[in-house]
Amino acid sequence: MNDHEYAATVAWAGSTASGYTTYSREHDVQWSDEVVTLSADAAFRGDASLPNPEQLLVAAASSCQLLSFLAVASLAGVDVVSYRDDATAVMPAASTPTRITRIDLAPRIGVRRADPDVVLRLVREAHDGCYIANSVSADVVVTPTVEVLP
Repeated sequence: MNDHEYAATVAWAGSTASGYTTYSREHDVQWSDEVVTLSADAAFRGDASLPNPEQLLVAAASSCQLLSFLAVASLAGVDVVSYRDDATAVMPAASTPTRITRIDLAPRIGVRRADPDVVLRLVREAHDGCYIANSVSADVVVTPTVEVLP
């Protein structure tokens, strides 16, 4: 099996000569032909209207859980018809080094004619196989809600 490699280009231009309080935190992240402008969190003098790296980490954990779950559910023959995760993360101010210590995923999963216990088992299986959750030092906690639809 070949290794998988991923790349992104991060670019910033400006000046820090005036000190910490004045330089722009805006920067671009590019992969393929897509460019997204990010900033620091507003708490770190960033632009609150732009996404920040901490949000991207939460989104990556949530997206990975979603994709892992859809894979195991489809292989198990479970018909998943909806999935929404309002994911959150915590970065304690007193943590040294500063880091996100916990990511909470709270997917609401709609399935057709499936045993909720089977779906919950598949959520756990997906979590165990999620590349992002396995790559970060933060605790990634999944608390799903399953709705069986007719």
